[in-house]
Amino acid sequence: MIMSKATVQTRAQAQAQTQAQAQAQTQTQTAKPATGSSSFHTDTRGSRDMSSAATTPPSVDKVDGFSRKSVRKAKQKRSQSSSQFRSQGKAIELTPLPLLKDVPAAEQPELFLKKLQQCSFIFDFMDTLSDLKMKEYKRSTLNELVDYVTVSRGYLTEQAYPEVVRTVSYNIFRTLPPSDSNEFDPEEDEPTLEASWPHLQLVYEFFIRFLESQEFQPSIAKKYIDQKFVLQLLELFDSEDPRERDYLKTVLHRIYGKFLGLRAFIRKQINNIFLRFVYETEHFNGVAELLEILGSIINGFALPLKAEHKQFLVKVLIPLHTVRSLSLFHAQLAYCIVQFLEKDPTLTEPVIRGLLKFWPKTCSQKEVMYLGELEEILDVIEPSQFVKIQEPLFKQISRCVSSPHFQVAERALYYWNNEYIMSLLEENSNVILPIMFASLYRISKEHWNPSVSDYFFHLHREKKKEKEREELWKKLEDLELKRGLRSDGIIPT
Repeated sequence: MIMSKATVQTRAQAQAQTQAQAQAQTQTQTAKPATGSSSFHTDTRGSRDMSSAATTPPSVDKVDGFSRKSVRKAKQKRSQSSSQFRSQGKAIELTPLPLLKDVPAAEQPELFLKKLQQCSFIFDFMDTLSDLKMKEYKRSTLNELVDYVTVSRGYLTEQAYPEVVRTVSYNIFRTLPPSDSNEFDPEEDEPTLEASWPHLQLVYEFFIRFLESQEFQPSIAKKYIDQKFVLQLLELFDSEDPRERDYLKTVLHRIYGKFLGLRAFIRKQINNIFLRFVYETEHFNGVAELLEILGSIINGFALPLKAEHKQFLVKVLIPLHTVRSLSLFHAQLAYCIVQFLEKDPTLTEPVIRGLLKFWPKTCSQKEVMYLGELEEILDVIEPSQFVKIQEPLFKQISRCVSSPHFQVAERALYYWNNEYIMSLLEENSNVILPIMFASLYRISKEHWNPSVSDYFFHLHREKKKEKEREELWKKLEDLELKRGLRSDGIIPT
């Protein structure tokens, strides 16, 4: 039987189509295990990537070789909860207990302990739909405990101390979640908020009320609030959540005030955190809060200052100026420095020489901060100490006045608005004027930014008017004196 040419072509096409369908089905079956594996991620790059994924060994993860910044920009910031790593993995059922106010006073201490034990259970807040009833029950119980320790008396038995510390420890001490990436910038990026904050906040509030209670006895509590507890507390200051760091600041301050035996240890550990921050990691979220605590601690130092306090100023606080993230805590750092100088004016020279040693060379923003801090120091400096550092200090100020960065130049010129600094300049004009004259003359003639030269001329006019007013007042006083003498019948010579 002889077939036509068209029939042969039709059968060939049908056979090729059947083979293609069979091959496609085989590839689909081969790719199914890969799409279900955790080592692969669904992509929208087309069938070409799916077929290549099917032939890739399951143990090999595909890594995008391009810059991770593109991934970071596409990633949305979300709340994280470190408590998810400690969740029990099964539903938690808590037996509802009666309210403390509904039971006789004699039974309240025992019921108080039972409620504390219930509040030791941790819930996973990353799963927003799990344990809703029990989460709400724990929240209401914590609220009840906060109110109870605030107004009640007689509840704080010796058996309550270990239970309180145990409950607080179970809730707040945890491994902090890592940052979304190593490129986290506190000045630009939103912080990672703790998802379990509805419970965590109440635990902190309860612990603060406990420490502030009139019945609180440090002699009993020191068995449980010890050096290990303080170390774990200090580690939490690295939390990205500013709300938690604010509560931690209050808790640590209360512990420092209540436990005299822990004060030296707390100062030493803060010292270690700062040294590690400056010389190793340059990353710690709670520097500002720790410096704020130190500000009040320094204010309470007895005189004369101990050698360890002076060493802390020179070896720790001054080098803190060198880190890149100085702007995040500079206000608190400057306050600590000024507190030291008000306690002991003889420390002025090493402090100013230390600032001059670490003076930024390429960062104008830090220069402006340094100039602001120097002005605060000069506001409290004694004339005898000013004489010791005036020459190196005003050599640096002279360089700032002639800086090509207009903000640095303007900030340096602001010194001439400070009356106390001007009085120091007038008393030592024979030393300072030769240092400053060249820079002041230069900016008046050739500074590129007209606002700097305008500000200089404004200062010059104001000082000239002020001098003319002083001379006028002096003439009026002399004239009034002469009139008074004539009215008394005395003719001045």
